[in-house]
Amino acid sequence: MMLLKSSLQFEKAYRKFIHRYPHLQRKIDEIIVRMESDINSPLLHTHKLSGKLRGLSACSCGYDCRIIFSIGQDKEIGKEVILLIDIGTHDEVY
Repeated sequence: MMLLKSSLQFEKAYRKFIHRYPHLQRKIDEIIVRMESDINSPLLHTHKLSGKLRGLSACSCGYDCRIIFSIGQDKEIGKEVILLIDIGTHDEVY
């Protein structure tokens, strides 16, 4: 199980996205829990990004909803950490 952290940008984008699509909140929250327990779950459709987002990854939380994140090592606690960076529609985050 990995540690999950969210950036201020993600938190702001999450609130905005949920405000526009309240029916997706439960699904998104379930996906975030799944990310923490198994980032490589086939249900997440996790993939690495290229271009200006090279070095980051994304997962799907519905037909047109993506979460952008990075995976890194937290040197203080010695564990891998998932940092949630952005959430939105395909066109908003890519």
